[in-house]
Amino acid sequence: QVQLVESGGGLVQPGGSLRLVCTASGGTSGIYRMAWYRQTPGTQRELVADIMTSGGNTNYADSVMGRFAISRDVARKQVYLQMDSLKPEDTAHYYCLASENGATYWGQGTQVIVSA
Repeated sequence: QVQLVESGGGLVQPGGSLRLVCTASGGTSGIYRMAWYRQTPGTQRELVADIMTSGGNTNYADSVMGRFAISRDVARKQVYLQMDSLKPEDTAHYYCLASENGATYWGQGTQVIVSA
C-alpha cells in the first residue's frame, strides 16, 4: 500500500510561482510512474505532468508546457511540481498519483488559487 501526501498549495498572484511536493510512503518500490493531475468543480481530472521513476522521462499538458516542471527525488520519495508564470486558469485542486503494476494511488490533493 502506498500513501501520498501533497503540500505546497496556496494563494498566489498571476505571474507568481509555487512548488508542490508529493511525499510517498509505504510500499513504494514498485512505483514506475508518478504524476500531477488537477481538477476544478464540474470538470474531469486532467493530467498536468508525469515522470517515470526510472530514467526520469517527463510528459506535460500543452497548457503548462514551458511554465511547469516536474521532478523527483528517489531517495526522499518525493515528486515536485514547480509552477511558474501562474495564470488564473491554473486555479484547481492538484492531486498526486502513483502508478505500479495493478494499482493506482491518489493523494488527497492541495488547493492552488491564482488570483489578484
